[in-house]
Amino acid sequence: MAIADNERIRGLRLEDVAARAGVSRATVSRVVNGGARVAEATRVAVEAAIEELGYTPNRAARSLAGRSSDTVALVVSEPSARLFADPFIAGTIRGAALRLARSRYQLVLMMMQDEADHSRVERHLLRSSSDGVLLLSARSDDMLPGMLADAGIACVLAGRPPADTSGVGFVDADNEGGAQQAVAHLLASGRRTVATIAGPPDMAPGVDRRAGWAKALVAGDLEPYDDLVVATEFTRDAGVIAARELLSRHPGLDAIFAASDLQAVGALDALRQAGRRVPDDVAVVGFDDSDLARSADPPLTTVRQPLDELGTAMAELLLAQLDDADEPHGVVLATRLVVRQSA
Repeated sequence: MAIADNERIRGLRLEDVAARAGVSRATVSRVVNGGARVAEATRVAVEAAIEELGYTPNRAARSLAGRSSDTVALVVSEPSARLFADPFIAGTIRGAALRLARSRYQLVLMMMQDEADHSRVERHLLRSSSDGVLLLSARSDDMLPGMLADAGIACVLAGRPPADTSGVGFVDADNEGGAQQAVAHLLASGRRTVATIAGPPDMAPGVDRRAGWAKALVAGDLEPYDDLVVATEFTRDAGVIAARELLSRHPGLDAIFAASDLQAVGALDALRQAGRRVPDDVAVVGFDDSDLARSADPPLTTVRQPLDELGTAMAELLLAQLDDADEPHGVVLATRLVVRQSA
């Protein structure tokens, strides 16, 4: 197979090969990954296009030779401390690990805590060290999902990918709908100044849960003012700081919708320190329905997203791609409000 110069190779994508061969991008991906469900004539046409264009990433050479590592990389773009503290990450990993344990694939954890880690993991994955990738906590500017798709490496994200990313599967919860239901519950109980501790603005769940909060306020004839929002990380410490900021802006606020249970428990800490009673003075709602919500003081009203099921569904989507049984697509899981004493 001919090899073009490095600059030209980096500029080529699976879409270029697909256009030359007159087939779909998914078909090219199957050929590049050594998939069996491709007609011989189609395979020949795709391989000819690869040779003509000089598209020869390591993944293609290895997969066309029929070799497999029998591993799936689970990539987490967060500090290691959050890996063990965040119920969302822990539950998703648990679900994925249990599903993959019933397959021939071994799950391999990779951490991306800084730019150096990101570069090392990127090189590792693009050298085809794993057959597929499960990616957690991807930010909107993360180039890795698109790079994996262009290299023909099966990838499934937790959360919807950026709008300009194609060829990547994802599993998400109904973040916007769940948030809207939570805030509607607060309004129905008579709360009128409902602030939100939103998630990071460069992560889809943060954006979608804030949008749900805003829609619920508009539906209740209230204005979703920006000064009712503090966007921050999904951590307990961030929740404490955000709740203090909201109280300083709006001393009379009577409800907080937090975009995660960790943030909500942080808000409970801050309200307790400020002498505010929950729910008498300020009602609080979280998002996740983790064990933390049930053990909080008071127990936390929250939006349940099926954490283990999300991880299981991610693994199922990836296995379907690896077995050539499915095109990359998205799955959105239902959420529901769980009412406890905090609201």
